[in-house]
Amino acid sequence: MSMNFRRKLPVPKEIKELYPLNDKIKAIKTERDAMIADVFTGKSDKFLLIIGPCSADNEDSVMDYTCRLSRLQEQVKDKIIIIPRIYTNKPRTTGEGYKGMIHQPDPTKGEDMLEGLIHVRKLHTRAIEETGLVCADEMLYPENYRYLSDILSYVAVGARSVEDQEHRLTASGMECPCGMKNPTSGTISIMLNSIRAAQSSHTFIYRGWEVNTDGNPLAHAILRGAQNKHDQTIPNYHYEDLKLLYDMYQEKNLKNIACIVDTNHSNSGKKYLEQIRIANEILHSMRHSPEIRSMVKGLMIESYIEDGVQKVGDGVYGKSITDPCLGWEKSEKLVLEIADQLR
Repeated sequence: MSMNFRRKLPVPKEIKELYPLNDKIKAIKTERDAMIADVFTGKSDKFLLIIGPCSADNEDSVMDYTCRLSRLQEQVKDKIIIIPRIYTNKPRTTGEGYKGMIHQPDPTKGEDMLEGLIHVRKLHTRAIEETGLVCADEMLYPENYRYLSDILSYVAVGARSVEDQEHRLTASGMECPCGMKNPTSGTISIMLNSIRAAQSSHTFIYRGWEVNTDGNPLAHAILRGAQNKHDQTIPNYHYEDLKLLYDMYQEKNLKNIACIVDTNHSNSGKKYLEQIRIANEILHSMRHSPEIRSMVKGLMIESYIEDGVQKVGDGVYGKSITDPCLGWEKSEKLVLEIADQLR
């Protein structure tokens, strides 16, 4: 057994200097970051939709999809802030399969981490410049976060990472909202402990440096469902689940009580069409309870151009190669219906 060191990769500062943000992108990001932050602090009553493919697997189709979101944003801007999911790191339960664009810029070819880092930064930059929207990604690898720290406006920590100390401490140094998912076990107290850690200041080792963080007051909960010991999925988006989270949040005395509900994963049992029903049920719960309405800040939806999922190499444009996604026609209709219900 051995670890073979292939090549030294550029540090984040070097990549940022090679591929900097122009003034247009900086202005867009400053404006939309403030809008998003106001939702989490309660200054704004707008609703967040973090929506997009399970994994960003092809630049052309991802940009096509994100441009469609940009046009849709104009129709719902009075009630909804759309944050495109451009997820370039894909957690794999067994370690096998496509691990995301940062590993393979082209999923049909071999791994190339250097090209992946460059490709991912270019894609996120292009998305902001061409659509006027700021985007979300998952922090699968805490050390990689700095390559995109000046671009991302929303970061999620996954169910398998949320108990990890390095993820929690890195989240405490972020300057954007960071959603902490409930673990696969579904234990709410673990998720709330991760939020407390992310909202607190810390000193730790990061990328070979001793660093200090101030804490991230915009760290918050993401409910994504759970699995029991028999591998059966257990949803946690129902009224009773939301009320329980609200009550437990109150007991913890955390800043900016907030929750995003993931409509796919274990909440839907990966039955992607159920996302429509789930979204509508959450909105119903919000109308029924002022407490739930104040806590639920938005939804996370897995959506792409074509319905469903395909294998790598099948070549269907705009169809997911990881988890199945809701196609564009259904997604657009759902977003418009959500906006109507919020009006």
